[in-house]
Amino acid sequence: MLQPSDSQKSQSPSNQNFSPSKTVSVPVEQATIGRSVVIKGEVSGTESLYIDGRIEGTVNFAEHRVTIGRNGSVAANISAREVVILGKVQGNIQCSDRLDIRSEGALTGDVVTQRISVEDGAILKGSVQVRAVEHKHDKSQAQKQTQAESKPAATEQPRAAVAGA
Repeated sequence: MLQPSDSQKSQSPSNQNFSPSKTVSVPVEQATIGRSVVIKGEVSGTESLYIDGRIEGTVNFAEHRVTIGRNGSVAANISAREVVILGKVQGNIQCSDRLDIRSEGALTGDVVTQRISVEDGAILKGSVQVRAVEHKHDKSQAQKQTQAESKPAATEQPRAAVAGA
């Protein structure tokens, strides 16, 4: 009878040891497109995405990270909070936070982002537009409202004059 209780005691701490490892992996929700998978069309979701296969079309994960793995090949426009490129991408990228092109990565397309990192050995062919961090929704809306309330006619006339010239 002592042995079963000892085994129960030894099982109980081991169960507690396994629980933290499960909780660590749970917050990292990430969908994976495997090496042999080919998708043609629109891909969107509400979790991070790891692409090791091929996508042709559009990729939209506005509030999450899209990672193109070493075997990944994307011929699509990508819209995401963060994009990490280890493979090949042909298409325009719009990031609300950051673009990271690793040394094995290649991008052919235009980029609009707040932050960009290009490692030595990476390939980037296209235009890059880095937006200031101030262009967040709250500040830009407040500036537009202030301008509209103070001089709506004055701000509209120069634009029309410039467009006509």
